Amino acid sequence: MNCCSSCSSYSSSEDNMNSSRRFDSYNEAFTKNFITFFLVFTIICINGAFVYTYFKSKDFQRDPRYVLYIHLVINDMIMLTVSLGLVIATYTANPGFIPCWIMLVVLITTNRISPLNLAGMALERYIAVCLPLHHVQICTVQRAHLLIALIWLMSFIPAFTDIIIILITQPLSVFSKTVLCHATLVFNTPYHVTLSLVVEVLLFSFVFLTVVFTYLNVLLAARGVSGVSRASMRNARNTILLHGVQLLLCLLSFIQPFINLFLVTNWPHKTTDIFFSTFIFTNILPRLLSPLIYGLRDKKFSGNIRMHFCFKGCRTVEERMKVRPRRTSKQAIH
Repeated sequence: MNCCSSCSSYSSSEDNMNSSRRFDSYNEAFTKNFITFFLVFTIICINGAFVYTYFKSKDFQRDPRYVLYIHLVINDMIMLTVSLGLVIATYTANPGFIPCWIMLVVLITTNRISPLNLAGMALERYIAVCLPLHHVQICTVQRAHLLIALIWLMSFIPAFTDIIIILITQPLSVFSKTVLCHATLVFNTPYHVTLSLVVEVLLFSFVFLTVVFTYLNVLLAARGVSGVSRASMRNARNTILLHGVQLLLCLLSFIQPFINLFLVTNWPHKTTDIFFSTFIFTNILPRLLSPLIYGLRDKKFSGNIRMHFCFKGCRTVEERMKVRPRRTSKQAIH
């Protein structure tokens, strides 16, 4: 009952936001759309460089670790593109119910894929470190693809169920209406609230326990080894720990409605600014972390990126740095 009333209050806040958004001045609307577009475009370009690097190397495509990683990156790109479309639609024209439903289903599905993909990546690191002799048999590219298909199915079913609930509870005329395209306004029945709450609790409980289980086991395994193996386990432990940070950032997007409710209640005259700010900090900026974890920390990946995207000037400097010591040695001999 409390949850339903909270979400009901949040829906009212959303109504206020969507009505008051039209009072944004042209400069404010342009600035918000420009900032969103710039951030999304930048992240998509960075992620696109990683996707290009992945498909240019057969070694990456044969490693289930990188298969799961690039799936996470592509999923983030899809989510950001749809999010940008919804933001632009908010300031231009309200789409019909069916286009809105399609975008929301894609957005909700991709948003739930991220934590499940993180759980799969944490399990892969756990098997590689704690069960190294079985890693090749258990973690194969084919099984990574099957896991990705299962993740999509598990994430799509709850989003599709939202439409089934509308078909059962609402008249068919709803499909011919234009709507304010926001999940809490389109999927606003008590059944939707209950379904969303159950799915999110189960999802994050499963992912959280998986990340904690893998991290603790890798931590215990690292105590009994030394040398190169210990360094490898330390890297795996740090990677899983970063997955935990990513999970917390994913959690922010799910508790965003409650953050908005609290802020809008205290500063109602800043409604549009609050919704815009929380959207940026809970949905867009956290997507920068995915390429940073593997892209910059992984020497193999970062080396390939430099090879593909380093400009001619960078290569010229590197060549000069290599040639210069040779000339110096010759002069010293003379």
